[in-house]
Order: sequence, then C-alpha cells, then structure tokens
Amino acid sequence: MTLIKHFEMKLHDILSLLLVFSVLAVGNLQAQTLTKSQMEFLTPQYTGERFDDGRPKVADDVLQRMKKVTIEEAWGVLRNEGYHNQFESGWQPLHDDVPVIGRALTVQYMPNRPDVSDQIKKKGKADGRIGNTNSWPIDMLVEGDVYVADAFGKIVNGTLIGDNLGNSIYAKSKNGVVFNASSRDMEGLSEIEGFNAFVRGWDPSFLTEVMLLSINTPIRMGAATVLPGDIVLAKKEGVMFIPAHLAEKVVVTSEVVRLRDLFGITRLKEGKYTPGQIDNKWTEEIEKDFSQWLRNHIDELPVPKEQVKELLEKRMW
Repeated sequence: MTLIKHFEMKLHDILSLLLVFSVLAVGNLQAQTLTKSQMEFLTPQYTGERFDDGRPKVADDVLQRMKKVTIEEAWGVLRNEGYHNQFESGWQPLHDDVPVIGRALTVQYMPNRPDVSDQIKKKGKADGRIGNTNSWPIDMLVEGDVYVADAFGKIVNGTLIGDNLGNSIYAKSKNGVVFNASSRDMEGLSEIEGFNAFVRGWDPSFLTEVMLLSINTPIRMGAATVLPGDIVLAKKEGVMFIPAHLAEKVVVTSEVVRLRDLFGITRLKEGKYTPGQIDNKWTEEIEKDFSQWLRNHIDELPVPKEQVKELLEKRMW
C-alpha cells in the first residue's frame, strides 16, 4: 500500500467519524432529537414504513408474531448477521411472565450539570414541552412503543417513573419500559394489567440530579447498542434489541424453527423416523414430507396460515 493510499484511507475514516459526530450534535440541538434525514442516515438498511420523524415503524403484524420468538432464536439470527452486541441481562423485571415487545423510543439521561440542564429545559419550553423532563418522552409515545432509557444504572434517586407515570405510559403505548436505572412504586405499577418494567432495581426515592440529554438518538444499554425503532424483545432471560431491518427475518426464522420442531417431534412420536434422522440434516424425502405435512395441517399450526403459505411458496428453509 502506498503512503498516499494509506493517507487517503485514514482521512476517509476521520471524515466518517466527524460526520457521525456532527449528526448527533446537530440532532441534539434540535430539541435533543435527530432530524428525519439523520434518522434515515443511521438506519439505511431499513426500507419499510417510518414515522414522520424518520424512526423505523416495523409493522404491527411483525410485532404480534415477535411475541412467540425466544431470546435464543433472536440471538442466533442476529449473531449470524454479525450483530454481537444486542443483548443485555441483569434486569429486575416487575413481572417474570409478562414479555415486553415493541418499537424502541430511546432516551439518554446523564448526571445533572446545571448549565446544560438549564439550556435543555429552556429549549423544551420554547418547543411547547410541559412538565418535568422525564415526562417529555412519555408525551411522545404511541401504541406499540417501548420507552427505553439509559440513566447510567442509577438506583437511589434514579427512579425514572412511579405508578402515575407508569399508568400514563401504558395508556399511550399499551406497553412497558426498559430502564438502565430504577423505578419506584412497585406495588402500584404491578396493578397495571399488561404493564411490565425491566429495570436495574427498585427504590422509594425520587428522581434527582439526573438530566435528560436526548430523545430518539442512539444509546447504550449495558453491553447493547440501541437505535430508535429497534425492536425490543424483553423476556425473563433478558432483553434483545433487534435492528428494525432484521425484525422480520428474526420472526420468520423463529416460525420455521417452531414448525420444523413440531414436525420432528410428531414424526418421532409416530415412529416414522429415528432420532438420528431428525437431529441431522434432513434428507430430500423428509423435506418433502415436511412440506406436505404443513399443507395437511395448515389450519392447526402455531403460525398464521398466511405465513405458512408464504413459507411453502418461497421454501424458506
């Protein structure tokens, strides 16, 4: 490699980093969020519907089907696609048995710094925002959203919501929250049917010395990088943050695995095949049997009929 070529590559890397930083910086000046073009810049592989601000709007049908996806299935798909930093564990959920699935509305909180905090509040007031800053993201929620916030893992005086805000969140989103922080009023929140909160801890204190920095910008949730519009898959094991452009692939892969497992178990119980045949790569004869089995049981399968028809048409395995 020539010295000039090496210099050109280094210059390209530097310019690319400057572009990303400028995107985030300019976005934060505009009511602490990204513009539509900046949102599209950060999510170029997503080609589906978007909200007015550019945030990916993965279809409701995909969200509904995502409820049956396991953490392990989603992890496997993302890992095969080269995404190794989309899972985070170590939560203290309000309920162990209430999954949270939806589109991420991301929020970044930081330790309070008066000069910055005052400017953000001043800008928010000029933009027509009302109430405390931790209520601003709630005002933006729509059905299917998940309020995802990084507040640097603060527990004492890091309680982003209590039961009042929790009720407002569920009324708007019909969903729960994922906080790298704490919450208060566990007893009151537990009475909201269908609501769940994945948090780092529970504490009776109030939120103090925390400032809102940005809404709908990239954030870090422990070991995971989260973008606005990512699909949250929160279950007892932990939370997967699925890039919007991979959400449907995760769902379809899960459905194929589910159907093949059901077929395999059924045929093993019938004694038609041996465990060695089912646990190894299937022969063409077994594949044909599987396809015919899908057609014969299409009204009884744990996957919507239209999806089974599509799987058969495209042979998505």
